[in-house]
Amino acid sequence: MTTTTGILDDQSILKYRELLDAEDAAFDNLEHAIEDGDRDNYDEDFRAWQEALNRKLSFLKRSGIQI
Repeated sequence: MTTTTGILDDQSILKYRELLDAEDAAFDNLEHAIEDGDRDNYDEDFRAWQEALNRKLSFLKRSGIQI
């Protein structure tokens, strides 16, 4: 995954891009639930966004990048 701690290779960059896209999509869903006042979807979308964010942060930590 990484060639040197804190340095991402091409494969790692692609994985990170996937994680960013997943987080972005989850946040978009959350934003729509907020705008629509849809409490049922808000709760579900909030959890999905948190999970996507946690996956991204875990990946960065495993890659040696401190936030």
